Amino acid sequence: MVTRTFTVAFEGVEARLVEVQCALSPGLPAFSVVGLPDKAVSEAKERVRAALSAMSIALPSKRITVNLSPADLPKEGSHFDLPIALALLAAIGILPAEEVERVVALGELSLDGRLIAVVGALPAAVAAAEADCALICPKACGAEAAWVGAARVFGGGSLDQVVRHLTGQSPISPAEPGEVMRPATTRDLREVKGQERAKRALEIAAAGRHHLMMVGAPGSGKSMLAARLPGLLPPLSAAEALETSMIHSLAGLLTEGGISRERPFREPHHTASMAALVGGGRGAKPGEISLAHNGVLFLDELPEFARAVLETLRQPIETGDVVVARANAHVRYPCRFLLIAAANPCRCGHLADAARACAKAPACGEDYLGRISGPLMDRFDLRVDVPPVSFTDLDLPATGESSAQVAARVAEARDRQARRFAAHPQVRANADIEGRLLDEVANPDAEGRALLARAAERFGLSARAYHRVLRVARTIADLDGSDTVLKPHVAEAVGYRLSLAQGALT
Repeated sequence: MVTRTFTVAFEGVEARLVEVQCALSPGLPAFSVVGLPDKAVSEAKERVRAALSAMSIALPSKRITVNLSPADLPKEGSHFDLPIALALLAAIGILPAEEVERVVALGELSLDGRLIAVVGALPAAVAAAEADCALICPKACGAEAAWVGAARVFGGGSLDQVVRHLTGQSPISPAEPGEVMRPATTRDLREVKGQERAKRALEIAAAGRHHLMMVGAPGSGKSMLAARLPGLLPPLSAAEALETSMIHSLAGLLTEGGISRERPFREPHHTASMAALVGGGRGAKPGEISLAHNGVLFLDELPEFARAVLETLRQPIETGDVVVARANAHVRYPCRFLLIAAANPCRCGHLADAARACAKAPACGEDYLGRISGPLMDRFDLRVDVPPVSFTDLDLPATGESSAQVAARVAEARDRQARRFAAHPQVRANADIEGRLLDEVANPDAEGRALLARAAERFGLSARAYHRVLRVARTIADLDGSDTVLKPHVAEAVGYRLSLAQGALT
């Protein structure tokens, strides 16, 4: 007799259903797992054996074969422990086979039978819902998996508890979706003294999800500004939270208690490898750009990143997803993030200060920022010079608007965009609009269009730059509460586009 239950194998954020089959046959006692398992899956038999022994259950003196179907799909991870144990318990008659066949299970077993949390409970719940099965997982993963809603989720603390549930002796209560409430950030935009132009650019970036590049001397406040961006962004919607948490679940970043509505803020060090940034490595795991999905990716000291690593950002910035192709894996991850980059004007950082600049100025500035390719720089909608703050300004009391005041305007602008794009679910912010829709919603008045035409001709704007200026102008109009893109909106958008270039539009 062959007994079966189900679990999942992960391909990116997708969870593929895997049938776990168990058969007992005559022969010398043995326990083998087949179906392209990795080392962690192959070792499951020892953990299962010890967990059953802790429950005073002895394995039969027969040949035990566990097959993971489809056999040509690589199986990785310790979450196969629980389904293997359930299929085996059904094969020896302790669990009813018909009950085991109606569940999707995942969980790692300790040697004493406790269930240990594993990654991927959220995608597994989606797969269980599609298969119309209940999900059995470790108790620590229950609040996370229950967010799917369409699947019944039961979180067990031990194998013994799961056995009692499936035999009807002591049913487990269905898990409830949990939400992790993180402490409110104490970083306020009002703490940044001066830098009014950079603050305005930060507001525009938050309102339309426009990529921002800041260049300034060391200590001018670039990192301080970027750290306050999360306080300007609205919380994740339920759909966005589920989408983002699917990636974080695979990466093992979800804490016990559920998922969070806080937008992710990722700031990898400039020594990050290509696999760390875009994804890859063993199992083609998600990289920083995917972990920042629906949130912020902050790249400080941008020119210090390896040139090859930076160039990998060009396609994901445009498409909003990344395909990680490896010899044994080919997976797609979403990565629609807001990119904030900061850089010094040169290696010494004092290009604009003749008294402190090195002897290679100004050539050192061209060489340093020249590490950022033109095509990548062209993808930044907003470019801001961040000059040093004078001691006089630092001595003054904090002034200007607080993060809460700016966040209120950003929320209103985002609401306008949500209503505008209600019929276009693939468009979530002004940064996403293109083609005919861009012509419809970001069509400037006559004076604004004439100004944009002069700017494009004088400064040689590429087609990409031209359209990005229109998107930024649309966001500025939204912040202004205007249904029409006017000349002042276009002028401000062009100004941010050219702030790192020489000259001004007259």
